[in-house]
This record gives sequence, structure tokens and C-alpha cells, in this order.
Amino acid sequence: MSNRRDERRRAALAVVAPGTAIRDGLERIVRGHTGALIVLGYDDNVRDICSGGFELGAEFSATRLRELAKMDGAIVLDRTGTTILRAAVQLVPDPALPTQESGTRHRTAERVARQTSFPVITVSKSMSVIAVYDDHGERHVLADSATLLARAHQALATLERYKRRLDEATGELSGLEIEDRVTLRDVASVAQRLEMTSRMADEIGGHLVELGTDGGLLTLQLNELTAGSGQDREYLVRDYAPPGPLGAGAQLSDRLACLTADELLDMAAVAAAVRPGLADDLDQPVSPRGYRLLGRIPRLDAGAADRLIAHFGGLQKLLSATAADLRQVAGIDAAQATRVREGLSRLAEATLLDRYP
Repeated sequence: MSNRRDERRRAALAVVAPGTAIRDGLERIVRGHTGALIVLGYDDNVRDICSGGFELGAEFSATRLRELAKMDGAIVLDRTGTTILRAAVQLVPDPALPTQESGTRHRTAERVARQTSFPVITVSKSMSVIAVYDDHGERHVLADSATLLARAHQALATLERYKRRLDEATGELSGLEIEDRVTLRDVASVAQRLEMTSRMADEIGGHLVELGTDGGLLTLQLNELTAGSGQDREYLVRDYAPPGPLGAGAQLSDRLACLTADELLDMAAVAAAVRPGLADDLDQPVSPRGYRLLGRIPRLDAGAADRLIAHFGGLQKLLSATAADLRQVAGIDAAQATRVREGLSRLAEATLLDRYP
């Protein structure tokens, strides 16, 4: 699923998440054992397929939605779900549009969603099921909070395991960088862990969107587990992206994101995304530029790190540089040079102690 499409789907689910007025209204309809067909958006395309009914322009409320659902016909809301625009409407979408549904209400919902690109909500009278159709006509059934919480907790436990393995891999990589023994396999291993962690966090984010106000504590846990992961990814990309234009790093991130689940488990495929054309030799040595270690030095801004790396050309020369050498870099004063020198020394010592206790 493309990022843009996934964002639209999540935006639609956020409107009907627990804690929202629309979800309250939908649950009232379910408890009342009536069905409903609701369009979330209104424009010329929606107007053209509306027949009959009446215009309201009334402020949305859960009780109004419940009462209007008792009548035959569809209900049309604005895109944000804050205003009831029309009610008791017969929707007449293009019958040539494909549909996988069999019931009249659900066939109409799928076709309207495809034709108008607005989300369409259905409530099944016989099965008491709430579903949302996206602009591709795909049906997403809303689960109850207990089910979603169980899924989210399971995903968080998986994310915690991924995070531990990522920390182990990044610690190993730091030690190899200091010893100048990094291979493409080592970089691909960290890239793999970062991408797996990112995907799991994104999946949990989808659960949290559906949970709405019920997912508050889980959101705090997710934020704690993912803190700094975006910066770690950026530093890895900047350290090991192939030489080239400014956009090379972004292209590397895109290539990692485009790997399938099976490809992400294949180290050669991950290595090919990191360094195209070199994946045939996973044990080929590679050299970091130094962004990862410089990023761990307090109060060192990105501009200073860029100038240091541009001047010295790589991590090994940075590690061997004295404070006097560092002062030769434009914009680096004596205090900053001393802080960088001492910071790199402490990092090197701590990393090696962790590797060889």
C-alpha cells in the first residue's frame, strides 16, 4: 500500500475511532439493530449520484445520526464528520464499477467509495458489523477496542524484541567502526534491523489510530521505544550511502522501504539497497564517514559535523586527529575542538570496553 493511500485510510479510520462522536453514533446504531450507509465527504461527484432525500446542514451529533439511520436511504456528512449535509438519500453509483460485495447496501458502499474517492461507512443490520470502504473499494471492518488492544500489545512486545536486537547490532557496528573493520554485511544487518523496527512501529501506529482515545498509554510506550530511531537511520544513511548527489541518502531510505517482507530477510537484498552493485561481496570492507559517532557528542550541531567530515574525509582520520587538528576546521573554536576530541575518545573507550569486558 502506498504511503499516500495508507494516510488516507488512516485519516478515515481516525474519524470513526473510539472517543469520536461518529463512533458513538455508529455504536448507537448497532445497539439499535438498524443498518446505515454513510458517506464521509460531499462534492459535485457525490451530488450527482444522490437522488431524493432532503438537505439538512445540521451540526453532527451521535443522537441525530442514530435517528436519521432509522429512515431508509444514506446519510451524507462533510469530510470532517462535523456536519450532516443530507439524509434519506438514494445513492446511484455507476453500475459498471466492479464490486466483490453481495448485499445491496455494501455493493453501493463499495461503488460509491470507488467513484467518489470518499470513505463510505456501512453498518450491517443483521451482523452488527461496522465497516469502512476506502477510495479503492477495499473494506476495513472496525474491531472492538479489546481486540485492537490485544493486537497492539502483541505488536509492542515484538517491537521491544526488535529494539533489543537493533541496539546489539548498532553497538557491534560502533565497535567495528572504531577498529576500522566494518564490512557491508555489518551495515546491512543494522539497516535491516532499523527497517524492521520502523515497519513494526508503523503497524502499531495503525492500531493506535483505530484505538483513538483508548490507545493513550500505548502511544507513550511506542514513543519511548522509537525515540531517536529516525535520527539513527539518518546517520546510518549519511555514513554509508554511495558517493553521489545530495539525494542519495533519501534514495537509499526509499530502496529499503520498498523491500518486500521476504527481501528484508535476505541480507543480500538489503545490502543491494544499501550499496547497489556491491551486494555480491557481503564481506567487502566499507568505511563510515563518521556521522553516527559525531551524532553522539553533546552540543555538536549538524553544521559543525558536516564541516568536520568534509575536512577529514572519514571517521578514522577524525579519530586520529588532535584538538589542534580539529581547530583547523572553519567554525571550530578551541573549546569545541577539545569537546569533540574528548567526546570521540570517551566513545571509543566505552565501545571497546563493551566489546572486550
